[in-house]
Amino acid sequence: MKKVVNFAGLLILILLSVNTISVSAMEDAENGKQFVYLGGQPFGVKFYNDGVMIVRLEDYFNGHRFICPAQKGGLRVNDVIKKVNSEEVRTNEDLQRAAEGCSGKPLEMVIARDGKELTKTVTPEKNTVGVYLLGAWVRDSCAGVGTVTYYDARHHYFAALGHGICDRDTGALLPLGSAEIVSANISSVTKGSAGNVGSLNGYFTDRSIGHLTKNTSSGVFGTIFDNNCENNPQYEIACFEELQTGKAEMITTIDGVNPKAYDIEITRICNSDKESDENFVIKVTDKELLEACSGIVQGMSGSPILQNGKLAGAVTHVFLNRPEEGYGVAAQFMVSNYME
Repeated sequence: MKKVVNFAGLLILILLSVNTISVSAMEDAENGKQFVYLGGQPFGVKFYNDGVMIVRLEDYFNGHRFICPAQKGGLRVNDVIKKVNSEEVRTNEDLQRAAEGCSGKPLEMVIARDGKELTKTVTPEKNTVGVYLLGAWVRDSCAGVGTVTYYDARHHYFAALGHGICDRDTGALLPLGSAEIVSANISSVTKGSAGNVGSLNGYFTDRSIGHLTKNTSSGVFGTIFDNNCENNPQYEIACFEELQTGKAEMITTIDGVNPKAYDIEITRICNSDKESDENFVIKVTDKELLEACSGIVQGMSGSPILQNGKLAGAVTHVFLNRPEEGYGVAAQFMVSNYME
């Protein structure tokens, strides 16, 4: 069954879809060079959090005053609730049932915050219609579209997006519980303009072709069990020091499932921080891509960038007021983030 998806409402950080992910890698033991199979295909993902993330705290009226039990109990935006009274919380409904069924008794919550697990006690209170609430909006899953960057055959993983899957409201990196990769097809493009980010629009199917194993600041990584990746050309991973301003190519898919090369320029090298997804700035110069998309749009995250015959990196973000420009992440840092 096809699911029609319009990605205009999703951040460029969110990914989704892979029909045939073409990426792979092998290392030359003698010279230390690393070669990967090139990507460029769209891919789809159904992402489920490890717990539920608080995206907003909100006061509500209990008939006497406005209250927020979650905030009173020490919870914060971006906290991930993992357990309530020793029971695992996997969905929004799990948390809702715990609050509604507490009969006004305190709930002991295990949360994840800044890489640490903490225990907080929160006592839900009734609203004006007698329902026990926490005063917290939470999210347990997301879905979106992105682009495959490369496939490493030696280590049997694929890399995509060039940035992590983040909450669309808070921008926080989502904790990976499980994530299924499915096939996808790009059917149309919403062009970008100053102040309005465009998008790739398409559909994805229920055909599972892999899953994610890592969600990091410089990309998502996973395994594929249904692909023909080794049919694509191989490119050497460029060292960050090799990147330079000047001509380059971006490989992406704006129609169907087949990627195509477009002319761009690397206009500025920003920083060598391997935890950043903004290592260099790119500008689209290709007339065809500018005409079709106005430049970079949502869903292009992960599109590989080639320079001087090597894989330089991947597209990560678009500039809101200049859709022909955006950021890229260095391929070397994508590799190192997976290996850590």
